[in-house]
Amino acid sequence: MVQDFKKVEEKVQQFGPKINSLKEEMGNIIIGQKHLMNCLLVALFSDGHILLEGLPGLAKTLAIKSLAQSIHAKFSRIQFTPDLLPADVLGTMIYHQKSDDFLVKKGPIFANLVLADEINRAPAKVQSALLEAMQERQVTIGDESHRLEAPFLVMATQNPLEQEGTYALPEAQLDRFLLKVRVDYPNPEEELRIIRQPYEKKKEPEPIQFYLKDALEAREIVRSIHLEESLEKYIVNLVFTSRKPSLFNLQKLEPLIAYGISPRGSLGLAIASRAQAFLSGRSFVIPEDIQLVAHDVLRHRIGITYEAEAENYTTDQILSDILKAVPVP
Repeated sequence: MVQDFKKVEEKVQQFGPKINSLKEEMGNIIIGQKHLMNCLLVALFSDGHILLEGLPGLAKTLAIKSLAQSIHAKFSRIQFTPDLLPADVLGTMIYHQKSDDFLVKKGPIFANLVLADEINRAPAKVQSALLEAMQERQVTIGDESHRLEAPFLVMATQNPLEQEGTYALPEAQLDRFLLKVRVDYPNPEEELRIIRQPYEKKKEPEPIQFYLKDALEAREIVRSIHLEESLEKYIVNLVFTSRKPSLFNLQKLEPLIAYGISPRGSLGLAIASRAQAFLSGRSFVIPEDIQLVAHDVLRHRIGITYEAEAENYTTDQILSDILKAVPVP
């Protein structure tokens, strides 16, 4: 067991320079938004998908595009609209006159990193087609099933304000996203750098030695990151408190929560905290790793009541109360 732990520690240390160069490369393209970039890497190394909620112009598209370029991955962007069809995402069968046969024309879902822009603008059929591909990692076109090449990551975006003509994602579909990240405005210093960036002399980007095979290897290392039993129980306590707030004297939350976090939340918190430890250069998880990813992993897995909405009580506030109340091991 000690030897295994040492092996994992060695692998984490060996990957350190690669991770740092990857972060630096993305930081050269995107000013600010460090939390967003960290969450993208957590999702990539956890083999999960990410939902971003934020206003236009906050570098959401640029973030995933720069990640794709940095790891030499195939990138595709799907603009979701009310008239989009499942075939526009997955692909379809087309008749080839010369061969007198039907051939598969693969859709934009066949990429390593897929941007589903404004996912809530498409009807339920299209959303379901995308989410099935996310869950099963395969697409069925005609009679054939086609595996999606690993790594496969979907980053979906939605505008929190403009809700006219949109189709809200059902809770069961939301639950399939590992992370839901809220993207905020940059600070004044970052905004100054943003407006100066187009006029600055651009440096030639230095090629970094980080490829798809490295991303897959990193995933294997993340799964080997040590998570103490006491921290596993801490994760379970956090999740169970969302279902039964009275466990840790949070009776005030009972009328505010319509339903608590599903077991997918526990699984997500365990793997995301491992990925966070890996990004921090550690071969073991500490409580701060769990707390750092908790809001992003869990905020979309709690249902709030009309009473909570009337009091302007958000899922983030509920999670903050839970994190304060549950004892840290």
